[in-house]
Amino acid sequence: MTRIYLDHAATTPMAEEVIQTFTDEIKEEYGNASSIHQTGRGARKKLDQSRIVFAQSIGGHETEITITSGGTEADNYAIFGTAYARKSEGMHIITTQIEHHAVLHACEQLEREGFEVTYLPVNKEGLIDINDLKNSLRDDTILVSVMYANNEVGAIQPIQSIGELLKDHPAYFHTDAVQAYGSMKIDVNELHVDLLSVSSHKINGPKGIGFLFTRKGITLKPLFYGGQQERKRRAGTENVPAVVAFARAVEIKQGQLEESFAHYNKLKRVFLHELESNGVQFTINGSTESVLPHVLNISIPKTDVETFLVQLDLAGIDASSGSACTAGSIDPSHVLVAMYGENTPELRNSVRFSFGQNNSEQQVVEAANRISKIIR
Repeated sequence: MTRIYLDHAATTPMAEEVIQTFTDEIKEEYGNASSIHQTGRGARKKLDQSRIVFAQSIGGHETEITITSGGTEADNYAIFGTAYARKSEGMHIITTQIEHHAVLHACEQLEREGFEVTYLPVNKEGLIDINDLKNSLRDDTILVSVMYANNEVGAIQPIQSIGELLKDHPAYFHTDAVQAYGSMKIDVNELHVDLLSVSSHKINGPKGIGFLFTRKGITLKPLFYGGQQERKRRAGTENVPAVVAFARAVEIKQGQLEESFAHYNKLKRVFLHELESNGVQFTINGSTESVLPHVLNISIPKTDVETFLVQLDLAGIDASSGSACTAGSIDPSHVLVAMYGENTPELRNSVRFSFGQNNSEQQVVEAANRISKIIR
């Protein structure tokens, strides 16, 4: 039985070209980018070239890119870095109820340190109301953090409208773009964002590498102390092979944005059509219009997500839910709770399928048929 991987929102397999780049760089560029000798300068050149690729992919400048260990560190750096740097100006932060835990848990820690956090609600499509944000802004608000697109249901937030709203407010605007990056065009100047987080392993790059865009003129308090790397923003010897491989993944993705968007949408349509043809009853969680093309979260009546995921695994299908499954218990997805409330059926019967570049129509048809068999 051939396994079918439909969990690309969790992580993606490294592209063959990226693997080749990674292995080549491990062999060739072993120097420390902070060293002044020729070997070190070679590593520095590769690092600087990669930084330009990252910056150009979002319409920024290479000096505004800080290399991180991934999306979690980028989110933490944006949030803690802002909070500690601007504490004297105010201690109020605004975010949403459906953020990734890299943002939510960071905000919860700041609450324990005396900061005040407003968690904006969402509607049943997983979208915030821009008026809720407007009404929550205060003179002491120092940071607004709203994810670009949700990792569980794919809902795309009105980031440009938020940026427009905050243009005349002193609060920094951060967006976690980890799930959106590589699936859609992003321009930090059009969006008016000050801070933007990205992770490599969501776009067929290596794990353990990412970046934070920090607009020129913004100063964050560093999280790490040590050397002078990353313009004194992040101490630590740079992982040059991973950075270069990440840059290659970015180049590939940027050249395929429109093609990938159409491919994912077609896979989603084929998958849903096949489920319907097999008589499977379901409802889609989240927006059907303002949504990432590769993420599909559906609620299937009379199923239990924990049991269902086990059956999917046995049937050779890799999928997931927004829940943390443990032996004999399951914690409901905080995203679905925010959308539907407590004790609703969707908390127990929803599963996420997410498509990738290597998925074919034949694969999603086969997956839908296996799923239909399980449900029957």
